[in-house]
Amino acid sequence: MTSGAPYETDPTYQMAVKQLKEAAQILGLPDDVVEVLRHPERVLQVKIPVKLDNGKIAVFIGWRSQHNSALGPYKGGIRYHPNVTMGEVVSLSMWMTWKNALAGIPYGGGKGGVKVDPKKLSQRELEELSRKYFAAIADIVGEDIDIPAPDVYTNPQIMAWYFDEYSKIKRYPAWGVVTAKPPLVGGLHVREISTGYGVALVAREAAKILWGTVEGKTVAVQGFGNVGRYAAKYLAEWGAKIVAVSDSKGGIYNSKGLDVAKLFEVKDKTGSVVNYPDVEKKISNEELLELDVDILVPAAIENVITEKNADRIKAKIISEGANGPTTPEADKILHKKGTIVIPDILANAGGVTMSWIEWSHNRMGCWLTEEEALSRLDKKMTHNFHEVYNEWQKKYSDYPMRAAAYVIAVDRVVRAMKLRGWI
Repeated sequence: MTSGAPYETDPTYQMAVKQLKEAAQILGLPDDVVEVLRHPERVLQVKIPVKLDNGKIAVFIGWRSQHNSALGPYKGGIRYHPNVTMGEVVSLSMWMTWKNALAGIPYGGGKGGVKVDPKKLSQRELEELSRKYFAAIADIVGEDIDIPAPDVYTNPQIMAWYFDEYSKIKRYPAWGVVTAKPPLVGGLHVREISTGYGVALVAREAAKILWGTVEGKTVAVQGFGNVGRYAAKYLAEWGAKIVAVSDSKGGIYNSKGLDVAKLFEVKDKTGSVVNYPDVEKKISNEELLELDVDILVPAAIENVITEKNADRIKAKIISEGANGPTTPEADKILHKKGTIVIPDILANAGGVTMSWIEWSHNRMGCWLTEEEALSRLDKKMTHNFHEVYNEWQKKYSDYPMRAAAYVIAVDRVVRAMKLRGWI
């Protein structure tokens, strides 16, 4: 059944609905409940006119999708990218509903996006765009309504502009309206590292189940951005050996292990890990996925593990740092091989979990030390991993772990909707 909504033809949306329907089938949910769940509660499209430095006016289009609020305020990032579409934003807001439900935090799912290449804007133009976008969505966001955060090509500085613009409009300092703010305006230092830290945490816990420890296990990380670099850093600190990393320019391999601190330095100074000096060989992003390693962390882009290469993947544990790096067909192939694929909605939930910690402390007027915040994240994500893993093994072991994660998340949302009398 189609409703004629403009986002329904988007391939990303169709994949999100397919995942929802698979979970609904396992749960035995009726079609009318699926129909309710597959649509967002609200999608706002806004026009953002920006006066450029050359004196001309450029018009950008932005969206905010609020998928489901049964478990709490909408929560999800805002991305700036030239390829952003309404369908992508709606899909991501649906995935945030499941991610937040699975994480056991009191949020629904939301997502925002602006169709723009931020690299082509000056700092002044970027600030004007950011302030005007947030002013345009100000009526539908708020500390108890919808709490945005960074995503692709947005950062703490942009969150500070959002916070300031919203506070001007509402005429009070709205500390909790966005998360991942700079620490001087209510953020936490550790928010930047939290997604990668969470990806490393769940890989560590899976390694304990398979081998008793993560120490000495070999790791390949595809994507050395914010998520991949911190996943590598913490896995290395816990004794794993990082043997391969890559970014958009290519990858490197050294069987003896790579120095993660030096990788940080090379990436930050030269723009790419391919300039790291001590390597056995340069490799492509595709080759990295098929290396003979114990743990694979795909932390770059979506759909990199497909039915075409899944048979050649040798890692026993895959901890998904990126959103949607494994296609449903590949998931089934890997499951048959006995590979543990820790799904994105579980593995990369460290960011939103830390955002919840930041938001709750903003609301209470408290401050946390870095150690306290990381300790809480460790405890929460470790608990979540074992809860999902045990449920998977007990009830849903015929399916990939992702199916079990979706079933748990969708079931929590449906039960909350029933309790509230929505269905």
